[in-house]
Amino acid sequence: MPDPRFFEDLGPVTLSELAELTGSRLVDPAMGGRHVRAVSVMAGAGAEAITFVSDRKFLPQLRESKAGACFIGEDDIEALPAGCAGLAMTSPQMGYAIAAARLHRPRFASGDTPVSPNAQIEPGVLLGPGVVVGAGAQIGRGTRIGANAVVGPGVAIGRDCEISANVTIGFALIGDRVRILAGAAIGEAGFGATAGPKGLIDIPQLGRVILQDGVSIGANSCVDRGAFEDTVLGENTKIDNQVQIGHNVRVGRNCVMAAHTGISGSVTIGDGAQFGGRAGVADHLTIGDRARIGAAGGVMRDIPAGETWGGFPARPIRQWMREVAWLTRQAGRKEGNE
Repeated sequence: MPDPRFFEDLGPVTLSELAELTGSRLVDPAMGGRHVRAVSVMAGAGAEAITFVSDRKFLPQLRESKAGACFIGEDDIEALPAGCAGLAMTSPQMGYAIAAARLHRPRFASGDTPVSPNAQIEPGVLLGPGVVVGAGAQIGRGTRIGANAVVGPGVAIGRDCEISANVTIGFALIGDRVRILAGAAIGEAGFGATAGPKGLIDIPQLGRVILQDGVSIGANSCVDRGAFEDTVLGENTKIDNQVQIGHNVRVGRNCVMAAHTGISGSVTIGDGAQFGGRAGVADHLTIGDRARIGAAGGVMRDIPAGETWGGFPARPIRQWMREVAWLTRQAGRKEGNE
C-alpha cells in the first residue's frame, strides 16, 4: 500500500470494474466480485492487491506471489498461482497504470493559509517569506527554509537542515543536517509511460524519496520519487548542481556526483562511488562500492567495486585511454604512411 501520508486511498474496487476500465478479460468471471484496495509490485503484494507481469522472466516470481489479482498476458495465464485472479490483456503494464490511477491519488497542498495548521513545526524553525507547508508535514528544530519553498503534505524534514529558496519537496522523508540548494525538486513523479487506449499514458508514481542524514543536493537538481518502491540517498552523499536521479535509484553512503550527472531509474550505487561531471548511467545497473566514473562517461553495464571507468560506452579507464591513444596516433598519420 502506498504511504497514506502522501497518497489518498480511493479503493476498494471490484475486479469486474477494473476489467471494464482496462479492457482486460477476467480469466475466471466468478471472481468478478472480489475487491482489491491497492496496486503493488509482486514482492510486496498481498491478498487485497493487484500486480502485473509484463515480462516472462518474472513468471517464476508470480508463482510465489500472494497477490489477490494480476494483469497478465493471454499466453501466460497458466503461471497464475492458486487463488490469484487473472485479468488477461495485451499490455499488462497499461492495466496496472489505469488501476493505480483508480485506486490511489497523490495528496496536494491546499487550504486557506500557506502554512497548514495541521503541520508540526518544532521551535527554532525559520520560514522565509512565501513558504508553503502542507497538512501533516513535520519540520525539526533548527531547520531554515528559504523564500517561496514548498513543503508538501506529509513531508518530514529533520533537524538543522538548510532548505534554500524555491525548493519543492513532496513525497519525501528527510533526515537531519540535510542541505538542499535553490530550485531543487525533491519527490516529483519519476519518468514512466506506457501505451494506452488512445496513445501514451503516465504510469502513476507511488513511491517516496528518502534522504538520509547529512545529504547535500545542489541547485536545480531533481530527485524523483519511486515508481512504487523508494528512491534512497544514503548518509553524507553529496550531489552537485543540475543532477538528475531517476525513480527507484538506491545511492549508498558518502557518494559524490558532479554537475550534470544523470542516473536512470532503478540503478543501485554502492558506498563511496564517485561520478565526474556529465556522467550518465543506464537503467537497472549496479555500480559497486568505491567505483569511479570519469567525466562524460556513459555507463551501459555493471561496474565492479573499486574500478574506475571512462568513455562512451564506459569501460575500464586504462583500456579506454589505450584506445584513445591508438586512435590519436592513427589519425595523426599521413595518408599512405603505414
